[in-house]
Amino acid sequence: MKAGRVIGKVTMSEVAPQFRGACWLMVCPMGADELSNKNEYGSDSSPVVYDKLGAGVGDAILYVEGAEAMQPFDYPIPLDAITVALLETYKYTPPIQD
Repeated sequence: MKAGRVIGKVTMSEVAPQFRGACWLMVCPMGADELSNKNEYGSDSSPVVYDKLGAGVGDAILYVEGAEAMQPFDYPIPLDAITVALLETYKYTPPIQD
């Protein structure tokens, strides 16, 4: 599971039937600097994540990638990343370095 911040929504003119009723989000993965508010958007990779939870731009989320993204479905589906939680608040304490 990874933490990320929604940076945009993807609009499609057509979508496969199994994906109707949801939206696609552009997500900026959140590492130590983003979680501790040192850097708002730090990653240069932005996965597109399937979302049925209603996340919006600026929201912090948890998402999974790979085979785990297909777990909510009863049948195989061509999906690589899915939102699994919307984060209202979070607290990150960086490890102490000697």
